[in-house]
Amino acid sequence: MNRLFSVLFFLFSIISALAQTKVSGQVFDASNNPVSFANVIFKGSSVGVITNEEGTFYIEDENNWDVLKISFIGFETQEIQLEKRVTYQLKVTLQEEAAALDEVVIVSGKQPKKNNPAIDILRKIWANKRSNGLKQYKQYQYDKYEKVEFDLNTIDSSLIESKLFKGMEFVFNQVDTSKVTGKTYLPMFINEAASEVYGDNVINEKREILKGNKNSGFSNNQVIIDFVDDLYSDYDVYDNYLKFFDKSFVSPISRTGIQTYNYVLSDSTYIDNKWCYNIIYYPRRKNELTFKGDFWVADTTFALKNINMQASKSANINWVKEIYIEQDFEVLNDSVFLIKRDYFMSDFA
Repeated sequence: MNRLFSVLFFLFSIISALAQTKVSGQVFDASNNPVSFANVIFKGSSVGVITNEEGTFYIEDENNWDVLKISFIGFETQEIQLEKRVTYQLKVTLQEEAAALDEVVIVSGKQPKKNNPAIDILRKIWANKRSNGLKQYKQYQYDKYEKVEFDLNTIDSSLIESKLFKGMEFVFNQVDTSKVTGKTYLPMFINEAASEVYGDNVINEKREILKGNKNSGFSNNQVIIDFVDDLYSDYDVYDNYLKFFDKSFVSPISRTGIQTYNYVLSDSTYIDNKWCYNIIYYPRRKNELTFKGDFWVADTTFALKNINMQASKSANINWVKEIYIEQDFEVLNDSVFLIKRDYFMSDFA
């Protein structure tokens, strides 16, 4: 059996090792058909995921949440009370909205490029992107926290009972579940670092000063750190293309995105006292370097509030089985949105 290794990056904020609220399940319509690309979010937060083609989802967060909100265009929004901190195999049935009973809502397949409110919002994101992010400042400084975690994936009885872990079975008490793949994983190596970052956009230079770090796991930690650093490079979702593993992916916020992705306006609500729109996107064609996922964008400023990106299965990047990115942004001076949290996960065969 092939083992998968996953590498995770946590930037700008500390993420708890054990999530406080975990929910998995599947979303259906009244005819018991899976609902793909439904929006699943902890009510009152920007923590959310979308269902896959089979309507399944897994969501977790380090905070305690009591209500799970599930919505999709053409269906009534459903709010589910979470009586336990861990809820697995939840079955959710969405009912069609009264006004939509005579309509056929299509989310799979190609979406129109004209008269599409999601694309209208996307154009406003392009028009305002220079007013958001660090690039608008001549100089900047921020504190950075980074956590690199190297995990052994797909934990089963054959691995637990193998000679490799004989006498060390206690380590499997640390097994957790990936919110992306739904698979179990065991942390093997962790490196944490705190630093100060100074940047100058006038001369295009950036300097990072390490304030402290600690690690645990393998004895030769630096080799792993260097390996991961070589794989990982800085990226900006506002750029047209994002480079990972020497491959250039089309960003869902790219100016060429209309030719590459389908966009659907799925939901709208207040997040942190700001009215936000939720847009689902997925590739127009297979076998291209693209993502699928969704993002929340604030009204008036049209700045990203949250985005998640999962590389298409058909991307076919040799030994890379999975790429998943999640970013949260926060408002500064009630007008400018800056990145607050950057989560990057990849599975290697």
